[in-house]
Amino acid sequence: MPRISFTELPGHGRLWVFPASRDLTDAEADACLTAVDDFLETWSAHGAPLRSGRELIERRFLLVGVDVDAEAPSGCSIDALVNRLRALGDSMGVSLIDHASVWFRDRDAVRSLSRSDFRALAATGEIDTEVEVFDTTLTRIEDVRAGRLGRPASETWHGKTFFRVHARG
Repeated sequence: MPRISFTELPGHGRLWVFPASRDLTDAEADACLTAVDDFLETWSAHGAPLRSGRELIERRFLLVGVDVDAEAPSGCSIDALVNRLRALGDSMGVSLIDHASVWFRDRDAVRSLSRSDFRALAATGEIDTEVEVFDTTLTRIEDVRAGRLGRPASETWHGKTFFRVHARG
């Protein structure tokens, strides 16, 4: 069985972060995870099963990871995952593969805005470098485990891109 618990994946494993365009309802989250589990059960690269797992964070961020020591994903296998998630999102009326938006915490809710709208909020001072942003560009499982998914903008590429200050790191 190639699908395993996300917690069993090695920290150096490959990670993809798929942000949902809105919070998933409990029923949608369950349906999404079931569909992803079904996909991961048969996910392979050139016929070799991929040892993989998934996790859903904040009802917004679907994490999919692969143990690259067991078998590395191929371009075709990654395309298959993206295509499956595109179709799944379409069936639920939500995008799971948009990486052009910026996800951030606005009070207690996670919001997403276009980059230009986020830049406008930064320019007017409605948000500052301490706003928690979610970095959907992470590629290693250890980054999520180290708390790098959601951090102040000053600690991510968002700080350099959207604010007139230098990010801390």
